[in-house]
Amino acid sequence: MIPLPAGVRVWLATGHTDMRKGFPSLALQVQEILHRDPLGGHLFCFRGRRGNLLKVTWHDGQGACLFTKRLERGRFIWPSPAEGVVTISSAQLGYLLSGIDWRHPQETWRPTSVG
Repeated sequence: MIPLPAGVRVWLATGHTDMRKGFPSLALQVQEILHRDPLGGHLFCFRGRRGNLLKVTWHDGQGACLFTKRLERGRFIWPSPAEGVVTISSAQLGYLLSGIDWRHPQETWRPTSVG
């Protein structure tokens, strides 16, 4: 994972997002829905409808970055839209990106025995 500078916050866009969107459309969503500055140096995370695709936007001071991760098994644990704007720590982001429930660190899928 990319080391985050001190003071960087991680914001989750609750609900699901159209994963066809690129940085300009996601930045607009950050402004209009989360009421935050997409160029302020914070990370903004978006999850697709099926739950296995995640996009993260970040402006590092030099330019805009758009990261994408798709889980082969399991899904990203996500807050409901009723929870409003959610911020998590960088440690919780590490759990989230690994497919582990960041609220209660446990894997979201269990390996099955072969045989």
